[in-house]
Amino acid sequence: MNRQPAGTRLEGLVLVLILITVGGSAGAASFTHVHDWTMANSPANTPGWFGWANAVISELVPIAALLTIRRRRRVGAPIGYPMTLLIAAAGLSLAAQLAVAKPGPSGWLLSAVPALAFMALVKLVLAPTPAPEHNPSTAAPVEPIRVQVAEQVTTEPPAAITPAPAPEPVTVPASEPVDVPAHLLPTARFAAVQHEQATGAPITPVELADRLDITPAVAGQLLTTIGGGVR
Repeated sequence: MNRQPAGTRLEGLVLVLILITVGGSAGAASFTHVHDWTMANSPANTPGWFGWANAVISELVPIAALLTIRRRRRVGAPIGYPMTLLIAAAGLSLAAQLAVAKPGPSGWLLSAVPALAFMALVKLVLAPTPAPEHNPSTAAPVEPIRVQVAEQVTTEPPAAITPAPAPEPVTVPASEPVDVPAHLLPTARFAAVQHEQATGAPITPVELADRLDITPAVAGQLLTTIGGGVR
């Protein structure tokens, strides 16, 4: 039985309890210092909630700035403004701790511990968890796939290729003379010249009939008229 998931859950629970205890204590001490500093520098008859409001603002703005910075980094957005807010709020909180401290290095350090611990815990909780690195050496080797192609051995000689019979020439049956449309003479002459230039052979009545969409008899009379008929 694998005990790793249970151990991981136990470690996570202990970490949460530590964070809640230390964060609550540090936050309460830091809030108190900011409250006392605010009330000591405020006019007389200032209500006590004003000091707690400043404490909440100075301690929660850095958390909101850290969340914004983390979200903007995921999408590649600029983080200049939230970073400025983070530095300003952290500086204000630290100034409040030092202002109410006993003069001297020891007093300043002891008074600044709650604010520094609170910011450190916020950074620890909000920091992204690095993804485990993939080690290619531990990956299972992939065997190459071998494909065997069976060769077909034939002993029969290749079959002889029989040439296709040559097409029989198309002949136009003799018919009675037909009327030649005069308006088709220029088109027929152009088609005959173009065909002879392209193929080197005179155009036939069937080919001309196919080009001009007329009957072969009319095409033959056109060729005869323009001097390009088959003789």
